[in-house]
Amino acid sequence: ATRLCVTRRQTAARFFTKKYYATPVAPHLMPPVRPAALALGILALLAPLSSPSLAQAAPTASAKTSVDTPALGRLQLENGYPTAATARKLYDELDLQRATQGYLWALPAVGFKALYDAQAKTMGVRNGDVLLYRTLQDKAGMLTPNITTLYAFSFWDLAKQGPLVVEVPAGLTAGGVLDIWQQPITDLGQTGPDKGAGGKYLILPPGGPEVVAPGYRIFRSPSNQVWFGTRGLAPDKAVAEATVRQHRLYGWNERTNPAATGYSEVGGRPWQSAQPADLSYWRLLSDLYANEPVAPRDRMMFGMLSPLGIAPGQAFNPDARQARILSEGAQLGDLMARTIAYDKRTPGATVYPGKHWEYAVLFDLNQESPDKLRVQFDERSSWFYEAIAMSVGMQGRVVGFGQVYLEASKDAKGQWLDGGRSYRMRVPANAPVKQFWSITLYDNLSRGPLITPQGAADLSSRKPDLASNADGSVDVDFGPIRPAGAKNWIQTTPGKGWFAYFRFYGPTEPYFAKTWQLNDITPIQP
Repeated sequence: ATRLCVTRRQTAARFFTKKYYATPVAPHLMPPVRPAALALGILALLAPLSSPSLAQAAPTASAKTSVDTPALGRLQLENGYPTAATARKLYDELDLQRATQGYLWALPAVGFKALYDAQAKTMGVRNGDVLLYRTLQDKAGMLTPNITTLYAFSFWDLAKQGPLVVEVPAGLTAGGVLDIWQQPITDLGQTGPDKGAGGKYLILPPGGPEVVAPGYRIFRSPSNQVWFGTRGLAPDKAVAEATVRQHRLYGWNERTNPAATGYSEVGGRPWQSAQPADLSYWRLLSDLYANEPVAPRDRMMFGMLSPLGIAPGQAFNPDARQARILSEGAQLGDLMARTIAYDKRTPGATVYPGKHWEYAVLFDLNQESPDKLRVQFDERSSWFYEAIAMSVGMQGRVVGFGQVYLEASKDAKGQWLDGGRSYRMRVPANAPVKQFWSITLYDNLSRGPLITPQGAADLSSRKPDLASNADGSVDVDFGPIRPAGAKNWIQTTPGKGWFAYFRFYGPTEPYFAKTWQLNDITPIQP
């Protein structure tokens, strides 16, 4: 009884303190509360809840018969439950939203698979053999390639072929080995651990046993399939190719007597590796994950795509509804990726205040924010919609080594670059590079090199007949027709949008300090 009395006093104290007293009143100063009085007080408080007026108040949200939405219109309900038609509409919308985000999420992986299929199926190149990309026509199917240097690519399946050995020669090369999400397992060459001195690298499969291998630099891949890629950087093209051809790829189990690495050439054959914007996009993703481990950060997305018939290790056989939604999701996803890439909203994307050059690379090597709180979703979507691969050297953060990629899709007035208009850009003297600079134009739809009757829409400081002004600056003209007196002219195509990459090979301190700045591309006719 004593405890009950104390409890009642505390209850009353809280009630009176909150309702009537400006300052708290201690329970022992409250007047005694008798049970009968307390009961009458509680009944008085509860009385309004049973009044007819409250019972006849407006229906709650769950009792509504419909909900009007801006995106889906009126959704019909039955006692708060969705009607069959509403449920179908909501599931279609739910799955379409998942498909569009799944498209953006999978861009790096599908880009890997599309390039692999082009090399293995279109070109007939076996895993472990190296394909050389020399000319403009060789690179026509590639996303934003540079036109100046030689590329060399190969693929390997660690699950089927075992650990991979890569022998890197000494010399001017820069490359790496990447996983299926185009994350670098290691750089090779100038920006790798060997710093251009060459050496042996051993790539182990995920989850396999540790290997003791003196004389090898050992790295473990998170995926079974890996991609080797490098470029020759020597100014003399013959020297560059000779150096690249000294790379050797073979299985760890063949190390005592490895076979010679096979080399072949694209030879101008047509091919394509841009991520498709239709149902085939999802088939590529499904094929890629036929025998791949799923990283923890990707499990949520696979869970979201599961109702659409996409699951690691399972055949892709969508029904008519799934196929319709996935096709639309790919179409919308492609447009979203295009917007993210060309109309960036990522903070810090602009290189120079008041200008329209942007950083093409806005994400870290592991594709996560430095604080490890999020995946850099939009940042990597922007890059992998436009380009392929990533490495330490490609991040543009090493003074004197690697590459910097700046891009522009708008002119000095903030208008989209138009193949039917004429523009001019001045590259200031003393460009901050140890090796060379180049500017290359790309088709904004295919993201491949813009090819015109002139040939490659490209210009570099290595061009023998590059014309400079008296102060060392270089004027570059762009447009469908060569302006009178223009010495460095890049032809464009009317009716086509284009964007530019300006590359710094071996960027030096003035680039990082921004004491040297690139000028905007300026229209020279209305």
